[in-house]
Amino acid sequence: MGHGLVAVPRRLYRNANISTRLRRIQSQAPGVNEKLIGSINALENLESQLTQLRRRKNAISRDHQEWIEEISDGSHLPEARLVSSTPRESDAALPTVITDRYLAEFARQLNRARHKRLRFIDTWDCLLEDAVHTQAILDASTSKRLDFGNKAPHSPFFARLRILTPHTRYLLHYHILPNLRIFLCAILSLASICIVWSELVKYIAPQLSIIRFTIVSHTRDSDGKVHFAGQIMASLWMCYMITAALASFSEIKVWGNRALVKRNTYGESATWYAGQVAKLTVPLAYNFLTFLPPDVHRETTFYGFLGQLINLTPLGKGFDFFFPVFILVPVCATLFNLYGRVKGFWRFDIVDDEDEGDATAFNGGWREGRELIERELNGPSRLGLAQRTNAIPPPPPPATDRYRDAPPGNNNARPTPSSHNPPPPNRTTAEQQTSRLAAATAAAEEADENFFQGFAHR
Repeated sequence: MGHGLVAVPRRLYRNANISTRLRRIQSQAPGVNEKLIGSINALENLESQLTQLRRRKNAISRDHQEWIEEISDGSHLPEARLVSSTPRESDAALPTVITDRYLAEFARQLNRARHKRLRFIDTWDCLLEDAVHTQAILDASTSKRLDFGNKAPHSPFFARLRILTPHTRYLLHYHILPNLRIFLCAILSLASICIVWSELVKYIAPQLSIIRFTIVSHTRDSDGKVHFAGQIMASLWMCYMITAALASFSEIKVWGNRALVKRNTYGESATWYAGQVAKLTVPLAYNFLTFLPPDVHRETTFYGFLGQLINLTPLGKGFDFFFPVFILVPVCATLFNLYGRVKGFWRFDIVDDEDEGDATAFNGGWREGRELIERELNGPSRLGLAQRTNAIPPPPPPATDRYRDAPPGNNNARPTPSSHNPPPPNRTTAEQQTSRLAAATAAAEEADENFFQGFAHR
């Protein structure tokens, strides 16, 4: 929660500037692109191993052959792969004798590789869409009209619903939303300061706790009770604390490679996230109750059900007294960019946040990211995912004038080197094969296939 109390307002402030937001999106593109290529290569290696397992006839029992066929049916490898696949380095990793433990581990790795590839494909598609939309907003400063183009047929209903006119949409995205982000940043920054202050003084000087003052009524007739307005304020405080805690889940490296992907979340990741939410419910709820006076929080249902068991021993009372002070550690680490300093000194990335002090990547890496995005949208890419971006509408400017970092008409803006890029080189056989697989994936999505049939073309 301490990391989120600083990261959430800061992210709102940084996204308020459209040009800066576009550069940050472009600076994230090389990292996401590299992870996507790595996930594709890992899945291809595992599929090559699966092809070799299906070819092998010796040293495999009948049960193991049926097991391999079940794995192959789940992956839907085409029969042509059995004949035309070329040997890889991963073929030498096959053991001499196939065991149950090897097949179970192989099936688990294959499932993880599929979902990891889907995860980074979804991340890459979202990054492309954000880049195109942000560039369209930036280019609309001259014409005062903003049009994101036609949405794909499979887009949600509210995404395809057109209510605003182009000029009203321009006013919303270019003026109203940036100012609204700055306003929310100021409000949430004050809320974060109030939460940290209340954590520090709730036992030393509880009458100075701001959260307690906003919840408990102080009129003469109320006698220190919590009324309906106080309950609303308590729900708002709790909502922000939970949001700050959950905002760190996708950034802290401790969580590993688990992620939530729209309509393609891996079962293990979904279970892990549900378990983390369940584990955070009790400490966050009890910590929030300690902001209130003792005669108030002891009358709550939560304290009668579970809270009184936490204070059962003197050790629990003492731990609850000094442990909230440690919220200053992640707050100061995020506020003063300690994570970026640790990454630069030890070469160990604690927080997977592109905004954490990587000045070199922000100043130079955005050019590489701009070229990657341009190549993906305007021509055959190395990933072969250009067909997947058909749902992303093209921006109004021509291809040679895209991805500027200043609105058009600014004479001080320097020309970008992307307009003088040479044509992309000829693709190799492997790249053409990847492009064909991506084209089959897009055709499968247009045909509205189910979850497992989608993997056949991937």
